[in-house]
Amino acid sequence: MAVLVQKFKARAAALPTFDVPFLIILLALLSYGLIMLFSAGYAVALYRRGDAYTYIRPQLLFAALGVAAMYAASLVDYHIWHKLAWPMLGLSLVLLTVVLFMPEYNGCKRWIVLPGLGTLQPSEIAKFSVVLVFSHIISLNHDRMRTFSTGVLPFALILGTVTVLMLLEPHLSGTLLILSIGAVLMFVGGTGLQWFGLAGGLGVAAIAAAVAALPELVPYATDRLASWRDPFADPLGEGHQTIQSLYAIASGGLAGLGLGNSRQKYLYVPEPQNDFIFSILCEELGFFGAALAVALFLLLLLRGMSIAVRARDKFGALLTVGFVVQVILQAILNIAVVTNTIPNTGISLPFFSSGGTSLLMLLGEMGIVLSVSRQTDMVS
Repeated sequence: MAVLVQKFKARAAALPTFDVPFLIILLALLSYGLIMLFSAGYAVALYRRGDAYTYIRPQLLFAALGVAAMYAASLVDYHIWHKLAWPMLGLSLVLLTVVLFMPEYNGCKRWIVLPGLGTLQPSEIAKFSVVLVFSHIISLNHDRMRTFSTGVLPFALILGTVTVLMLLEPHLSGTLLILSIGAVLMFVGGTGLQWFGLAGGLGVAAIAAAVAALPELVPYATDRLASWRDPFADPLGEGHQTIQSLYAIASGGLAGLGLGNSRQKYLYVPEPQNDFIFSILCEELGFFGAALAVALFLLLLLRGMSIAVRARDKFGALLTVGFVVQVILQAILNIAVVTNTIPNTGISLPFFSSGGTSLLMLLGEMGIVLSVSRQTDMVS
């Protein structure tokens, strides 16, 4: 064991330094998220499980494991993911199929139960796999990306397969996120703009086909749209979550009620430790606390794009863009849902919401970004 530790240290010492500003921003987001998770979740944890530490305890464990995984990933040459891209996609498709046979929770099948270990959310692995495979394909065929056979067809087949499996759960927010990530990578990778119009048409056709094949999606989506347009029309039903979230945000004002002093987390806002944690943040820390969270996500985006621009090759640049944009898009969607800007899609806030699989995967992805940063052109 001691020999392995020595080799590990020697490997780390021999490598160039990773991007320190990116790491600082990332750790600030993680710390902020852990503090808010405990504050937002201890009341509902005590009510549901009789233990105020039900949500924060495993989250701290996964955070520690994630930081270790992030550091380990930063030491590995990111080009190894060329070889692992297709196996990871295959694994994610298998898991997305297996989850369809799992028990329902809140009307959805999104988690695989691992006895004694908790749950696994296959959609998190699917996001990771899509970024890997798209980056792999584009980097190998970047000079042919304007053709349909190379720049559209393989990506459409991958996204189509993943989309169908995720709609069967159903997981509309995850589907939207993966489609958005794929579109961003295709755009950055050089897919001809004319094909995006075709892709939009095919997307509409695919949604129509999904509605025809899966009629249960119609009432599911219709109810979400109705509660978004007028949540007060059904204040005790579909609109309850949104209404309580808006109350929490409004009561926070500029400076908030103080850390730990939220009233809405006492069983008024459903899932305050997960999808609606941002509303509790707004209530306790106010506009200033919310602005700090948004600023940290923005800084992560800017520093991530700086790493992508300076990457030694297209594969590294695409991996960085994919993983960083995934975080930002997910944060935008979550905040938009919490503020009722878009219909409720059931999407978590990266680094803040409870969820071990998500946190572990996010930190592992950020480790790959740090690995890319070790091989960038030396420009600050």
